[in-house]
Amino acid sequence: MIKKNIFTGIFLMAVLTFFSCNSPKPDTFLSEIGVCTSVSNADMLATQGYTYVEESVGGFLMPAKSEEEFNEILQQAQNAAIPVKACNSFIPGSLKSVGPEAVHPEILEYMEIAFRRAQKAGVEYIVFGSGGSRAVPEGFSKEEALRQFTDLCSQMAPIAARYDVVVVLEPLNKKECNLINSVLEGGVIVEEVNHPNFRLLADIYHMMMDGEGPESIEKYGHLIEHTHIAEKEGRAAPGTHNEDFTAYFKALKEVGYEGKMSIECRWEDLETEAPTAIQAMKNQLVTLN
Repeated sequence: MIKKNIFTGIFLMAVLTFFSCNSPKPDTFLSEIGVCTSVSNADMLATQGYTYVEESVGGFLMPAKSEEEFNEILQQAQNAAIPVKACNSFIPGSLKSVGPEAVHPEILEYMEIAFRRAQKAGVEYIVFGSGGSRAVPEGFSKEEALRQFTDLCSQMAPIAARYDVVVVLEPLNKKECNLINSVLEGGVIVEEVNHPNFRLLADIYHMMMDGEGPESIEKYGHLIEHTHIAEKEGRAAPGTHNEDFTAYFKALKEVGYEGKMSIECRWEDLETEAPTAIQAMKNQLVTLN
């Protein structure tokens, strides 16, 4: 009788193991969708199914302001329904990353404050777009600017690592900046820096603006750790003009992207447009299954 019970138990365990190993796993691709906005909108966004907020470095981490001022907004974030997981608008345009007026020591001091506060706030990603800071002045060598920029990022990455923050390089379209305008160009810089705390961002809006296709994601998908989205027309929220993002979504899924996606757009009315935007994205994501 004891042997029979033992064999029965072993059989049941084997059956359960078989079904647990062969049952379909839930699809978590782009399950975390956020909005680039103030943390003051977090509670409203949570009711619409968003999972996080992407704030700005200057407005949330406030490296140029006191600890007391930062702690006030941090308290607000800690009481919010969804967390702040990323921050953009990294380096002010007054602090030049490239050109004859580049001020790397000042930038490194500024960003270390930002990284320290990001760690305290639970922010995982700092988006390095900062078109004003990295714009190449007229008459200045682009090759030299790229060297300066790469050198800055190489110094930045180990400091980010100390605070468990990942800096993600955001390629910007040619109307917004004249340095690093594609995922392809960004991937080269990230490979050269070669540090786990300096990775790549794919912004579908900027890609569409300059006609960059999803094949760039396929090439550098292994470096992409964060994404942004907006419609090409008017940088509107998804669903406004019903633009099709599925080719980009498919490329991200095929490279095994496991990160987040922030809507970074021009909202006419955030509260009324937010439900449409997330539903429009989900409707397109369903077609990939």
